[in-house]
Amino acid sequence: MNVFYDLHLHSCLSPCGEPDMTPRNIVNMCVLAGLQIIALTDHNTAENCPAFLAAAKEAGILALPGMELTTREEIHVVCLFDSLEAALTFGGYVKKRLSKVKNRPEIFGGQAVVDENDNILREEDVLLLCAADIGIHEVRALVEGVGGAAFPAHVDRSSFSLLANLGAYDPALDFGTAEVSRRSSAQEVLLRHPEMDGLRFITNSDAHRLEDIPDADASFRLDRISRRAVIELLRRAP
Repeated sequence: MNVFYDLHLHSCLSPCGEPDMTPRNIVNMCVLAGLQIIALTDHNTAENCPAFLAAAKEAGILALPGMELTTREEIHVVCLFDSLEAALTFGGYVKKRLSKVKNRPEIFGGQAVVDENDNILREEDVLLLCAADIGIHEVRALVEGVGGAAFPAHVDRSSFSLLANLGAYDPALDFGTAEVSRRSSAQEVLLRHPEMDGLRFITNSDAHRLEDIPDADASFRLDRISRRAVIELLRRAP
């Protein structure tokens, strides 16, 4: 069956996310948009995933916990997991390797950890936009080691992308999937980088505002709707 997805969404815990991007608001907007599978991917943390999964369960929509990791090379990689425990375990690993720069909310924005009713529990003090001391060639094995899947984010962009920062795709990275932003296409990327031929290309919103969540349009085929099925799809090339 074809299912509509958005696997790259930011909450109010990402400093670049709007304050009204609370887990419950995100889930409700995704339901209105007709999405069937969604994922929360805040910068370098999974700490709003408990609230996100609780809201999604109540709304009857499949949700995956995750994060958008910033590697040592300042490459963004979306990391998704089939359980909350795995996401939080990986989040703890990332936190130990994250540069300890104090957030300045007046410059970068707030970083609110919330409960399932969108009440603020605390503000994260460490700036989540910094790079973690994890290399791009390590990511896939680390994420898959705790049951997840990883793919380079918005590879067509001129900043914080694998192609912009490395100049080309290294087949040794062995990703099964890559993300292209909504302003480009797989065909455009392959014209410039034929070495990426064979990867699965997907498109997500990378939403930081509620109005950035579009009506359902991107879809892929799954035999069953489950977190495990999504993880397995993303790990392998088509």
